Amino acid sequence: MSPSPSPGDGRERKPAEGISRRSVFATGAGAGAALALGGLTAGPASAADRAAKERGDRDGDGRPGERIRLVNGKIHTMDRRDRVVSSVFIERGRFAAVGPGGGSGSGGGGPATTIDLGGRTAIPGVIESHIHSVSLANRPGFHVAGVERAESIADVQELLAARRPDVPDGQWITALGGWHPNQWAERRLPTRAELDDAVPDRPVLLYQNFTGPAITNSTGRRFFDGVDDGPLPHPDAVKINVADNGFIAAGAFGAVTPATTALYVLRSLQTFDDKLRSSRDMMAYSARVGLTAHSDKVLFPTPGPLHPGQLLSNLDHYRMYDPLLRLHANGETTIRMEFNFLHNQNDPQLPELRERLRNQFTFFGDDMQRTGGIGEWAAPISAGDVWFEAQRLVAQAGWRNENAVANLNELTQVVSAWEKVDAEFGINGDRYIVHHVPVVTEDLLDRLHALGAGVAMRAFTWITGTPGAGGAPFRTILDHGVKAGIEGDGVHISTMTPWPHMQYAVTGVNALGQLINPGQQITRQEALRAFTRENAWFLRAEDELGSIEEGKLADLVVLDRDYFSVPENEIKRLSSVLTIVNGKIIHNTGALVTR
Repeated sequence: MSPSPSPGDGRERKPAEGISRRSVFATGAGAGAALALGGLTAGPASAADRAAKERGDRDGDGRPGERIRLVNGKIHTMDRRDRVVSSVFIERGRFAAVGPGGGSGSGGGGPATTIDLGGRTAIPGVIESHIHSVSLANRPGFHVAGVERAESIADVQELLAARRPDVPDGQWITALGGWHPNQWAERRLPTRAELDDAVPDRPVLLYQNFTGPAITNSTGRRFFDGVDDGPLPHPDAVKINVADNGFIAAGAFGAVTPATTALYVLRSLQTFDDKLRSSRDMMAYSARVGLTAHSDKVLFPTPGPLHPGQLLSNLDHYRMYDPLLRLHANGETTIRMEFNFLHNQNDPQLPELRERLRNQFTFFGDDMQRTGGIGEWAAPISAGDVWFEAQRLVAQAGWRNENAVANLNELTQVVSAWEKVDAEFGINGDRYIVHHVPVVTEDLLDRLHALGAGVAMRAFTWITGTPGAGGAPFRTILDHGVKAGIEGDGVHISTMTPWPHMQYAVTGVNALGQLINPGQQITRQEALRAFTRENAWFLRAEDELGSIEEGKLADLVVLDRDYFSVPENEIKRLSSVLTIVNGKIIHNTGALVTR
């Protein structure tokens, strides 16, 4: 993510036509080095792109503009007046007119496309203030992100089977994180036989959470048995040991286990072209669920070669952005992404953090892809004096700082430290962010407000949360008036799709149907506002994103059903029939009449 990325030397491995045990051994030890060579050199511009440049009809990010008129809808602007209008007009990537009487634009640029919403609900593009989509973009295999929306094992089977026709012989079908059996009617993992019924002739791996466990089908089991028959693919690897039902065991956090070794093997097979495909898939899925802007927080950075003890979220934090940067250089970026930088060292000298602050530009890029701040932490919060020195370094450099907290003691620690660095360097205005916040007090909220800091409220506990475990103090925080938005923390422990998070904020009910957050529920309007207008502040983009207003960047989502009237327990099922980013249609199911 340097401002002037170094081009690669083109030595990218060709996509494998099939998988063999020999290919694992040939690529396993050197895969990290090979992937690091995946360069950022832009490919040739498309003919359409060149023609648009010659016409001059380009938006500020260099992408061709469109003239689009949306009519006959219930368009919730989420502006300060919370207006609902029937029409909007988009020109050159921005909202040119909002409400009745607008829609002709400023003239020039050719005729407008008119889309009849047929009474459907439209909203601003949804914004995530805490997500790990860079990791999803780097996942091995032909990933099936939609598994996170499944409600039964039959749904999972259907999704896997639908993916099968796109997958070449020998390549893996995967669904890695973002889902949990709590979401499914059976409350269990699928069996090997059930995966075989869905996909009998391609290897399948479903990998849960950071460390597993995982499940595979018979084709995958035969492959892993072959790996175990010979020398292990890494000196620290363990035998994968697939059980008769396809189960692959997990273990302690950070330990080398059969599940993490299986993940290591799949990562060893991954090419740079594979990562480009996964990045495109990530953006397409995001558009499908109406999520148009991400603030990515990385997780557990691991420079250097692959290792079988690495978690699902472990990535080389120097090279993990390469596929997304390549796509952006080629004009293929479809959703907005802010890349933040997590540092996990407890070395008292904090060498990596110091070099990041010395050599990286913060908030550098364009409206579609740019750098962010330090987060979701600058050093482990348990690292004592080292952690505090990290807070000082970030404040001294003038960067935005972020910390995720798991309890009241950690929140108190963060607020107290920020007050100290504010007194030394002055951080009010740098928009510090505290994430998750399962418990809070009025005093701590007052102090955060005085620092100009914001609270990204966790909604991901709907997937595994239990009664009495601390849901999320949505009502307390919103009533206080401190700057606040909602985050889902996908795609490891929860979903990328934002709709289950909104359902939880409204109902307080978890995936098992239990009320786990009594007294802290908020209204549908408040939940949607937190994921649009309010979350724009967390990306320093409230003047450009988060509401449908004249002059703002044209990000808009037309929903398949009305968010404001569907039964509460169906909010989680919502998706987009039409998604527009920067005035460009990036997802369209064909459900709307266009003329």
